[in-house]
This record gives sequence, C-alpha cells and structure tokens, in this order.
Amino acid sequence: MGALYRKDAQKKPTNLSINSDLLAKSRKMKINLSALLEAALTEKLAQAENERWHARNKLAIVAYNNMVEEQGCFGDSTRDF
Repeated sequence: MGALYRKDAQKKPTNLSINSDLLAKSRKMKINLSALLEAALTEKLAQAENERWHARNKLAIVAYNNMVEEQGCFGDSTRDF
C-alpha cells in the first residue's frame, strides 16, 4: 500500500467550528491544534484504508484460510517445531 497522503503538500488554512470551552482549555494547555488534527485525520484515514483493503480482499482471505485448513501450510511437513 502506498502513502496515505503527500506529506510535502503545502498547508492550507481552514475554518473549523469547535466548542469554545474545549478550544480555550486546549489553548491554555498549549496543544497544537493543527498537529493534533493532522494526526487524528491520518489515523482515521489509515483505519478507513485498512477497512477498504479488507473488504476488497475478503474473498481471497477466506479462500486462503479454507485452503490452509484443508491442506495445511506450505512447509508443514518439513518443520521441526
């Protein structure tokens, strides 16, 4: 799987609406909102891509698991453990 996004892409100013108390407390704690949002979006994007990959490959995974259950894994006859 390739990169989730281009890390060298330029930053773009964006307007967001956020709970004013949450914003005030975050600023008081000196939390970098831009960095936090980018990290959260990266995690969410990775999760979504993972779910998409599993959905696209579900049949192949089931088929492989069935084959292993019926025939065993390659090399089962030669391993010592």
